[in-house]
Amino acid sequence: TDAVRQSVPSSCAYAARSSNVTSRATFLGLSHVSSGVNNMKLDSKLHNGLRTLQTNQPAAQGTRLARGTQRTEALFTGIVQGMATVKKVKKSGEEFLTLRIAFPTGAVDDVAIGASVAINGTCLTVTKRKNKDKCTLLFFDVIIETLRATNLGDLEAGSKVNFERSARLGDEIGGHNVSGHVNAKAVISEVTETEDNRRVVFSIPADLTKYVLPKGFISVDGCSLTVGEVEGNTFSVYLIPETLRVTVLGAKKQGDAVNIEIDAQTRAVVDTVGRYLQEGAKTKDKWVPKWAREPQAAQEATSQVAAQAIGEPIVGKARYQQ
Repeated sequence: TDAVRQSVPSSCAYAARSSNVTSRATFLGLSHVSSGVNNMKLDSKLHNGLRTLQTNQPAAQGTRLARGTQRTEALFTGIVQGMATVKKVKKSGEEFLTLRIAFPTGAVDDVAIGASVAINGTCLTVTKRKNKDKCTLLFFDVIIETLRATNLGDLEAGSKVNFERSARLGDEIGGHNVSGHVNAKAVISEVTETEDNRRVVFSIPADLTKYVLPKGFISVDGCSLTVGEVEGNTFSVYLIPETLRVTVLGAKKQGDAVNIEIDAQTRAVVDTVGRYLQEGAKTKDKWVPKWAREPQAAQEATSQVAAQAIGEPIVGKARYQQ
């Protein structure tokens, strides 16, 4: 927004590039500042500018955020804060519904109307709240696109959901940066139980498979998980007992649908490398590797090169040429 751009000094871009920024601290157009900002070596002007991006005091219960209030764009960490219970689903045709969800006592006491909460990994806006004796009720509107891309349309009274409040500036990112913008639904195709953990295999749409890499990040119903094996249009994850205890994944079974969000950094690397290889296939420049000039080889190598780029930094001229 204009207010944000005016409040953040022009030195932001240079300071962000020159600072010791970890892979989980990201600048997106100066209006989206990740909570990994504490890992940066910021100059005083940049620090003062970033301070204006957060709301200094939480809004009173039941009140709306004031128009023009400066705050960070909703961002989540993939560390689910607990489970909530759907109390009522009010449908208005096939393209709109309202969820009434009960949260544990104290979990959302300072959440204001207009705030963002991730429900099963889907960023939703609080439209209304009611305080009960043993819980707090929050209301969320869900429209057609969200119903199409997520499993929220399958919820009914009594359903359990994962929830996470949006991260604040300075919060620890225990998982990875999650936007709450679900890419698609995946279906559990296999569940294998062992003594101390559970292996779950998911089937995903074919167009997303190139973004799912072994040992990479992925969000499943809002949980930040590490990808195990990848084969065809399936991938696996391994769940420890604590994850099974505190999230809805403990009750999921074969055939159930879950929400999937691809790691944004992985997607950016894969798409960038893909475009580079496609351009390399059209040119005869000597600096482009021979294998990159062959369309079939370029297509097959995209995911592999992206995985190497994520897991291993490119250092020095020799590494660049390789």
